[in-house]
Amino acid sequence: MIKLSLLQALSIIGIMMMFSSCEDVPVANNEDAEIVDEYYDFQDFILSSYDIPAIISLPDETANIGASTKPEVIHIQSDYKWDLKVGQNFKIHIEDCAEVADLVKEKKEELADRTFYNIKYLIEDEDLIMYERTLVVSGAENASPTVGIEHKSYHVYGQKKLGKIYYELRSQEEGSDKTIINLMVKSIRSLRTSEIK
Repeated sequence: MIKLSLLQALSIIGIMMMFSSCEDVPVANNEDAEIVDEYYDFQDFILSSYDIPAIISLPDETANIGASTKPEVIHIQSDYKWDLKVGQNFKIHIEDCAEVADLVKEKKEELADRTFYNIKYLIEDEDLIMYERTLVVSGAENASPTVGIEHKSYHVYGQKKLGKIYYELRSQEEGSDKTIINLMVKSIRSLRTSEIK
């Protein structure tokens, strides 16, 4: 007959509880994204309860992006649009675009048609762009240097394929400051599918 010490018995019980509590927990699919140490100031946020089969990494309290760092999702059940907010300045709009695969290409064409803005690409990848948008002021070279305000904002636009569905991910239309947009770029790049295990 095998006699176990109290410590051995507690260890066995702890291991059994750990394995039994692992059911139905969404985990990242490593084929979709490899999250590296550069995400040390981010936290994983599971989107599956909002009808998106994914996990996204969002800035945590060390990122200093606003009063609240608790993620908030604004979504109407059965709708195809979501707003993901962290604090008052960080807001990513997500939209289910079905099987439309050329979202970034179409966005770049749209931006090229806007002659009242100068667009400068800071990141220009196949599935993500980050750009600086500056309002073109007519007759600016003749204006007094004390007149007017520079209308410059930063924006991000990306697409991700989760399963067979393409999702558009973008900053607000009015844009934000460069620091916030850089954090959004990291979050969008981190989006990956999740599966129940």
